Amino acid sequence: QVNIAESGGGLVQAGGSLRLSCAASGSGFRFDAIGWYRQTPGKQRELVAQISGSGSTNYADFVKGRFTISRDNSKNTVDLQMNSLSPEDTAVYYCKADARYQWTPRPYWGQGTQVTVSS
Repeated sequence: QVNIAESGGGLVQAGGSLRLSCAASGSGFRFDAIGWYRQTPGKQRELVAQISGSGSTNYADFVKGRFTISRDNSKNTVDLQMNSLSPEDTAVYYCKADARYQWTPRPYWGQGTQVTVSS
């Protein structure tokens, strides 16, 4: 059983900052890439940022220079520091963790956390 717990969403004014946290847990599981995705009504869920177990990062172009993803492998936690937020960043943000019990990793999603940026 894998559990993905997200926290840190909320309401912020344009230009402000928020920090999202994702904690992945599961007895006997190892976690590969963990990432943050976002979704707005009527649109597909899109990648925001992802970090591998070795620390390699991948960012969507629309967040480069504004968001920073980091990881603590000892706790299986991933944080997303979001700076210079704009109303266009308003979305439900989801954490996804690729977890493997033996060989093949499977994706596990959190419930999502709302981020609202007011103008």
